[in-house]
Amino acid sequence: MWSKLLFSISFFYSIFPFSSCATGESKLKLMNDQSTIAAFAGDSMNSSETDTATFGAGCFWCVEAIFQQVEGVLKVKSGYCGGHVVNPTYEQVCSKTTGHAEVAQLIFDPKKISFDELLEIFWQTHDPTTLNRQGNDAGPQYRSAVFYHNAEQKEKAEKYKAELDKSGAFSKPIVTTIEKYYNYSEAENYHQNYYNMNKNSNPYCYYVIKPKLDKFEKVFKDKKRKN
Repeated sequence: MWSKLLFSISFFYSIFPFSSCATGESKLKLMNDQSTIAAFAGDSMNSSETDTATFGAGCFWCVEAIFQQVEGVLKVKSGYCGGHVVNPTYEQVCSKTTGHAEVAQLIFDPKKISFDELLEIFWQTHDPTTLNRQGNDAGPQYRSAVFYHNAEQKEKAEKYKAELDKSGAFSKPIVTTIEKYYNYSEAENYHQNYYNMNKNSNPYCYYVIKPKLDKFEKVFKDKKRKN
């Protein structure tokens, strides 16, 4: 894993300056039940056969679009996590006062892809050395974060972060926070499946998200969804 990571890490440093993902969107609020994984995954999924991972890596449109391409990831939802306000709106999160990060929450099949592999993709598809910033998207809501759901996820995330720092894979220290999964809520409906719904109408999709997807496909050919 580490030899591949060191070889390909520089692939993900092309930053395309463009408007923030918070710009020019109408605002809606989708009320949802955030209490169980089964509800999030849908009635057709058996939660005993799936697992959950929650990552913050800048604008959740980008993170969602990347993990939608991963074989074994069954569902991806954009949301907010780690703050002190219950069910915050997008406007509240963008005010930088709620403590939330924009996140992508994944339901995945651990028989097809492991949490370790998801961590590898997470760290290679954004810059984890910039504090509260990815490109032109700046603020605590864009922080690099792993929100662990159990002790095993915490241990793995902390171990991999330490190994990456020790290896010198990045020229600067990794600032990714390893935070306990807390106060998650699903983002408004218009944020869901954003790239697929807006790739032909929003320039952010073309100039920021698409290059990241192109690089993902080059580095992670073996993990790309087959259908």
